[in-house]
Amino acid sequence: MDAPAPSTTGTSGLPALVFGAFVTPTAADPSATVALAVEAERAGLDLVTFQDHPYQPAFLDTWTLLSYVAARTERVHLAPNVASLPLRPPAVLARAAASLDLLSEGRVELGLGAGAFWDAIAAMGGPRRTPGEAVTALDEAIEVIRGVWADDERSRLRVDGEAYRLDGAKRGPAPAHPVGLWLGAYKPRMLRLVGAKADGWLPSLGYLDSLRDLDEGHRRIDDAAHAAGRDPRAVRRLLNVGGRFTEGDGGFLVGPPRQWAEQLAGLALEHRVTGFVLAADDGDVLRRYGAEVAPVVRELVASSGA
Repeated sequence: MDAPAPSTTGTSGLPALVFGAFVTPTAADPSATVALAVEAERAGLDLVTFQDHPYQPAFLDTWTLLSYVAARTERVHLAPNVASLPLRPPAVLARAAASLDLLSEGRVELGLGAGAFWDAIAAMGGPRRTPGEAVTALDEAIEVIRGVWADDERSRLRVDGEAYRLDGAKRGPAPAHPVGLWLGAYKPRMLRLVGAKADGWLPSLGYLDSLRDLDEGHRRIDDAAHAAGRDPRAVRRLLNVGGRFTEGDGGFLVGPPRQWAEQLAGLALEHRVTGFVLAADDGDVLRRYGAEVAPVVRELVASSGA
């Protein structure tokens, strides 16, 4: 079966080709962390994300930070990258996401992770799950989150799962726009869950052994989407990346902006990536990424006729 081409139209208020920032939620200088998010918006980026490690005292609480940044920005979309599900009860997380989406006029997306660093999670009072239990819990959480967002006053939400049980919970509020559920996924069962139920795939390039892993992930997602009766093109393919601007060619995303643009365009055209989230805690890097890389990538992809 041929791989489907990436969608050429945007969804959820985001453009078809997305450029974002992955900012460390450092607590030592909160104003600097917020300033980076504001700078990302000024640079023309589409998305600002923060990692979520509620057990890490060196970090600001991610949901509190997202809410504060939403009030300091006007256009950019915001998301956890990715929310630590074991410490974020899905019914409460769904209501928090919908509330912030309403307050920000439709600028929230929801990255979700099954969990990691189980010792730290358990130390905070969270559950300690096996890999299989964690995926099952994430699957159930998607059902819970979508059920809360349904905002149907005529029915109550009931979920009888292994990890989550809701017995007649009230639904709502509905978010202001179709919030994207993006999963940080690498293993086969997680990738199948992306294809079957999620709106996007959000891995980190540094956690992939090679681009073959990226292509294999696409294949598993596509197969699961087809099996679930979904169009694989409805699943956004994002990627967390890192790099350094230098004068000469030092390898992948180590070089001048034009080199970055050509390499990212290659990922879009050859490996179906439709969103690039740059890990950067430097305002100058974000400005160059927004002004000198993103527009050129868009031009290269558009001119290819793909």
